[in-house]
Amino acid sequence: MDEQIKLIAERIKELREISGVSCETLSNELSIPGDLLAQYESGNIDIPVGFLSKFAHRFNVELSALFSGENPRLHVYSIVRKGKGLNIERRKQYKYENLAYNFINKKAEPFIVTIEPSSGQTQMEFNSHPGQEFNYVIQGSMKIVIDGHEIILNEGDSIYYDSNYSHAMKALNNTTVKMLAIIL
Repeated sequence: MDEQIKLIAERIKELREISGVSCETLSNELSIPGDLLAQYESGNIDIPVGFLSKFAHRFNVELSALFSGENPRLHVYSIVRKGKGLNIERRKQYKYENLAYNFINKKAEPFIVTIEPSSGQTQMEFNSHPGQEFNYVIQGSMKIVIDGHEIILNEGDSIYYDSNYSHAMKALNNTTVKMLAIIL
């Protein structure tokens, strides 16, 4: 996990530098403190998907290219067999499997997200990113908090929301949650 964060950090720093954009300019454009951007680029702290989504949009690159280091190539269709998506493990309790990582010019980013139950940790990690998001619970029960609204979702439930608002998720009942997340 730490190695993947360092690789992503190197990619964002290199892309910013190659594009001739200063840290100060980028931090102002993305509305984040300059010291936080420097920490992301150092690879010493986790980089939220919300930031990576904003960064990818700003530099007109595919989100999956930031994760994998490879540009998508397919444009007619892309098949991802069960368990063969691009695995992204960035946080202890969240695992992402990108289901369309090799399709170019996507209008949405589909993921299978696995949320492990937290052991004693009650603080949720909030995130926000441009666009909208759809979540469908495949397995388990979870709490999602969107802009201060707490919602419980069970297997088979779904939610669609404006992902510009701060949101976080947590597995309930000491059980792993699997969900389909589509970021638009």
